[in-house]
Amino acid sequence: MSGTTGGTGTPIRVMVVDDHPMWRDAVARDLSESGFEVVATAGDGDQAVRRAKAAAPDVLVLDLNLPGKPGVQVCKEVVAAGPAVRVLVLSASGEHADVLEAVKSGATGYLLKSASTEELRDAVRRTATGDPVFTPGLAGLVLGEYRRLASEPAGPAGGAEESRAPRLTERETEVLRLVAKGLSYKQIAERLVISHRTVQNHVQNTLGKLQLHNRVELVRYAIERGLDDA
Repeated sequence: MSGTTGGTGTPIRVMVVDDHPMWRDAVARDLSESGFEVVATAGDGDQAVRRAKAAAPDVLVLDLNLPGKPGVQVCKEVVAAGPAVRVLVLSASGEHADVLEAVKSGATGYLLKSASTEELRDAVRRTATGDPVFTPGLAGLVLGEYRRLASEPAGPAGGAEESRAPRLTERETEVLRLVAKGLSYKQIAERLVISHRTVQNHVQNTLGKLQLHNRVELVRYAIERGLDDA
């Protein structure tokens, strides 16, 4: 079936991981009937890691809420063991923190379980090519761009540049932390009881100090340093 094959013309190999048997079987059946090759399924985290290593799917459709080992840990281990595997999270949670954690763990995409069957099929096809796929309005273009930037190798002078990076003021760090959490400038201004213009000034100063070019790179910088968890 067109659109369900990889670059070699063979069907895209998919593995489905979810702790609810009926949901897991339904997703696997829908994908199989759509022309994908479902090579394995799993119902808990430990089982998922073992079977993913053995089956070597092109795309791992992964729920985050799993017994034994959480989905983000499964994602980390599977991607570490086989970097060619793409992970598409299929979760009931639309929480910003969950999306960020999934992306930091190596997920290529994040789709809500409220998505239609056709949206899932399209997401699996696009994930197989490495295209970042996110439920519209969930994490927006920032996360897609972050994922793209994060996959690029750092320049050879990265370590030296970072060691010479200027120190941020306490307020600049505070603003950066809220930017990383996904808050808008207006929300940050309200949270810190400062003006919208002051927030913009802090962001511009931080960009200059860190030699970054835009908010996307700023979010990447903050996420890599764990500021979104602070």
